[in-house]
Amino acid sequence: MAQRKECIAMLLAGGQGSRLGSLTHHIAKPAVSFGGKYRIIDFCLSNCSNSGIDTVGVLTQYKPFRLNSYISMGAPWDLDVMSGGLSILPPYVGESGGTWYEGTANAIYQNMDFIRAFNPEYVLIISGDHIYHMNYGSMLAYHKAKKADLTISAVEVTKREAMEFGIITADEEGRILKFTEKPKEPDSLLASMGVYIFSWPVLEKALIEDEADPESEKDFGKNVIPRLLKQKKRLFTYTFKGYWKDVGTIESYYNANMELLLDNPKFDIFARDYRVSSNEEILPPHYISPKARVRNSLISNGCVILGAVENSILAQGVYVAEGATVENSILLQESSIGSESWVHKAIVGEGANVGAYCSVGITTGGKSVRQSGITVIEENAVIAEETLIEKGSNILVERGDEQ
Repeated sequence: MAQRKECIAMLLAGGQGSRLGSLTHHIAKPAVSFGGKYRIIDFCLSNCSNSGIDTVGVLTQYKPFRLNSYISMGAPWDLDVMSGGLSILPPYVGESGGTWYEGTANAIYQNMDFIRAFNPEYVLIISGDHIYHMNYGSMLAYHKAKKADLTISAVEVTKREAMEFGIITADEEGRILKFTEKPKEPDSLLASMGVYIFSWPVLEKALIEDEADPESEKDFGKNVIPRLLKQKKRLFTYTFKGYWKDVGTIESYYNANMELLLDNPKFDIFARDYRVSSNEEILPPHYISPKARVRNSLISNGCVILGAVENSILAQGVYVAEGATVENSILLQESSIGSESWVHKAIVGEGANVGAYCSVGITTGGKSVRQSGITVIEENAVIAEETLIEKGSNILVERGDEQ
């Protein structure tokens, strides 16, 4: 039996993220780069560390190799402790067989032995694909004060956005009366963040009941939470006032990155009172040549800039050749832009190579090359010289499957 913990975290990081197109063609969504220096999973791992939660189970499934290698033993987030720490929890085969995780609830169900080993009072369940700073300790204190069986963190959204989330209807005391998954006509604007704190005995019983239900989709939002409401359990909502973003689509991912370049960004990655850690590669400082021109951009370590970069985010080790122009774009790790090429409103994947004299993000048949579509180039793609890529294109590379 491991040392007992008051609260442990279970981090769901196995999603495919198909709405991110070629960005997640070969890696899990939590492993995608964000803000130049980070990967998406850095934010929830840092939240755990900053909240004093030192025991985290990371549930992986889709294309896990790079994500597993990145998080390793959890040292960058101070999660490499002897009792607890960070544990990677892939699907496994037991005496009665084994299956892939069938849903969010089933993923936790398959790892109940891990939870039981620490015999916690509370279990925090979070997703590894959201961008936010949050002190889970404040939410746990609220959960205790309400004597809740389950507390769900929520943010206020617009009516249009509400149709994409689980929507919470609560009374004046915060007690949840209704939970509706992606309603067409929402009766509330409180959206679940996918951040749950369960009292462990309640969660354990709920997971066993859900697994025994042949009609269940094994999902917290669709099955477990509605069942707990029917059972008159004490469910409360914790309204989160800070910045939170689900970067599950190309548009939301692009916009969340670009918002970092605003004069007063809603999400401040430079906040000195909140540390975000990452397992970044150690590289030399970036270099900007005398002929280069850089304006309003984030430039990471190891970058070499010989051309023009404006309103863009460059991850580590990016190369921009002399005469090249990069505008309103996101260039991921080790990508390169050839001489005299023009890249506008694009996301260039890790290790992609755009040859010389290319135009990425152009319009065809219009009066202007300025456009609103977001062009995405998959990692390790090689774009031949003088290639024209139309706005909104999703450039994929055909190759064998990988882990």
